[in-house]
Amino acid sequence: MELNLNHVDYLQVGVTSQKTMKLLPSVGRKATQKVAVADHDGVVTCFGMKKGEAVPVFKSLPGQKISRLELGGALGTPQEKIFVSSGSEVRGYTKKGKQFLTFEANLTESINAMHVSGADLFVCASYIYNHYCDCKDQDYYLSGDKINDVLCLPVETVGRIVPILACQDRVLRVLQGSDLQYDVEVPGPPTVLELLNRDGGKGGEAVLYGTADGKLGLVQITKSGPVTSWELDNEKKKGGVLCIDTFDIVGDGVKDILVGRDDGTVEVYGLDSSNDLTLRFENVLSESVTSIQGGCVGKEMYDEVLTTTYTGWVSGLTTEPQQMVAGPGDEIKMSRETQGKVAALRAELEQLQAKVLQGREKYQQSSQSSTAVSAVPVFSINDKFTLCQDDASYSLTLEVQTAIDNLLLQSDVPIDLLDVDKNSAVVSFSECDSESNGNFLLATYRCQANTTRLELKVRSIEGQYGTLQAYVTPRLQPKTCQVRQYQIKPLSLHQRTHAINQERPMNTLRLTGQFSFAEIHSWVVFCLPEVPEKTPAGDSITFYFQNTFLGTQLEATYCKGEANFKSDNISTISILKDVLSKEATKRKINLNISYEVNEDSVSHTLQMIHPKLEYQLILAKKVQLIDALKELQVHEGNADFLIPEYRSILDESAQLLEEYKKQPAHLERLYGMITDLFIDKFKFKGQNDFFFLSGQNSSPNFQNSFEPMKVTLNGSAEP
Repeated sequence: MELNLNHVDYLQVGVTSQKTMKLLPSVGRKATQKVAVADHDGVVTCFGMKKGEAVPVFKSLPGQKISRLELGGALGTPQEKIFVSSGSEVRGYTKKGKQFLTFEANLTESINAMHVSGADLFVCASYIYNHYCDCKDQDYYLSGDKINDVLCLPVETVGRIVPILACQDRVLRVLQGSDLQYDVEVPGPPTVLELLNRDGGKGGEAVLYGTADGKLGLVQITKSGPVTSWELDNEKKKGGVLCIDTFDIVGDGVKDILVGRDDGTVEVYGLDSSNDLTLRFENVLSESVTSIQGGCVGKEMYDEVLTTTYTGWVSGLTTEPQQMVAGPGDEIKMSRETQGKVAALRAELEQLQAKVLQGREKYQQSSQSSTAVSAVPVFSINDKFTLCQDDASYSLTLEVQTAIDNLLLQSDVPIDLLDVDKNSAVVSFSECDSESNGNFLLATYRCQANTTRLELKVRSIEGQYGTLQAYVTPRLQPKTCQVRQYQIKPLSLHQRTHAINQERPMNTLRLTGQFSFAEIHSWVVFCLPEVPEKTPAGDSITFYFQNTFLGTQLEATYCKGEANFKSDNISTISILKDVLSKEATKRKINLNISYEVNEDSVSHTLQMIHPKLEYQLILAKKVQLIDALKELQVHEGNADFLIPEYRSILDESAQLLEEYKKQPAHLERLYGMITDLFIDKFKFKGQNDFFFLSGQNSSPNFQNSFEPMKVTLNGSAEP
């Protein structure tokens, strides 16, 4: 069934966080619903729509930033009480705006996730989960990684309290009291949890989740263990999932899944006749979608998908027709309601213009005054620096509450800037003197008018680590700038995984010395991404990683005084050895280092590099031929005389050039990896790398180690 939804804006509040907008229950079946939304100014706004205008029900006083908004009430009654978390405090409001609850959770950190179920309140800080019943402390749990969201299965259906934590280490933790009942492994870092059909489905155990890398899934949280119903991959490389809801927007009696993403994408998924998930509607907004709800807001009898964006726009995608179609010579008369809307908009525009003129005059007067003090305008930045598994690159997303004028990128390590289709900014590069001041990149992005969101992609080189800095300048007066820093780690292309293949040939690095558990953990955090900064509970810990570029793997196990690292790539072991030695030297800690090199691991790594190298060589060769083939085609009038291979190159020339443009210095990167492999193998053997690189090594072992791949000079690779 085709779904047509029309965009309509209702209201703008301040900057919003994830899951800070809810629809209050309607009085009648098709009556319009009130909207409750909270922002970073600490204001809770509740409004309804009347004759196309947003009519406020209540508005709270400003205060500390609000991080979550949830609805609650006694079990079995309409959930129409509004609960907000601000700092470590939870406040409750009635639907009329009367504050009836102020509860201080006494947490050392701010609350970033909250769920309300009857008299039960579940709150989470970065690593801490607390359960309160009637504002009395009940349960407590310390998570191994950062908690992104919390949910509880419906008590009235399942008959028990089952809290679920969405944790950054790609795990859903199901609790029983203060204890961990079991883990649910998911394909990406989960960012949001939602009950299917808002009630957990037939048994109350169905939970929807969305991940930071854009995947969706449905899992059944049963007493005996998790049962995965389905997982939806992010094949089109859309943004991460920030919010989910279920609502029957199509009107076929089956609830659809509504999804909001951090790249502004709004999606409606439905189940087809074979119970497969299908995309029924998609719309792209210019900002990240922080909250999404299905209901009836604008006009009775017309359902809609209501969204809130980062900068505070509350807007709907409604089933109500917003356009009238007229043929040639037809006259369309505006209704009184529409005429009233136009008149109100014109009056509002005139008021805004008058305010702008007054503000400019006031600024001119104060800027010329000798006693005036200049105040730096404050603006919020929502930034994210994440590793993309598909293309082994880092995605840097910057979102500002006002239009961005320009962005300056500076890096003290060699990195490649990759093209992003969504990025319309003009980039210019400045020459860098990397030898004298260690400056490897200086790039400026000049943004088009009204650009509030910018997405960039960079690719780093493992073994070279430092800092990437972004200087963000918005279109504000007086001119001001904010700096954001992002660490490029020594093993920056490694990603956490649940398990590794123990059958591969592994090299081992063992460190012993007088270091504490906290010290060795801080060194691992410095070396590898996706490791929680908080020292894990217990005496020892094991992490598994996979290289997103090559597919090689790493196992890190450490405790007080001892650390063991295993990898099928000897270069990974070499980087760890060098960096950990430097960190120990800085702290004047004596390390005993031992290692075991598996001879088969080098040929194994080369076999993993080979298909990538072969593909890039063939791609480069095809791109080199394109201009010559096009010239031949113009000279001869057609390409019929060419062999099929050359004709296909001409037919696919646009795609080949586009792909080649997206992979700058890809071949050089692969050549560098092979060179590092050579050097690291012989470094661990105690031989001089210059000696064998200069061609003076005639050892048969040297030749046999690198026999799996020969690269011919005409641009092709042979196994």
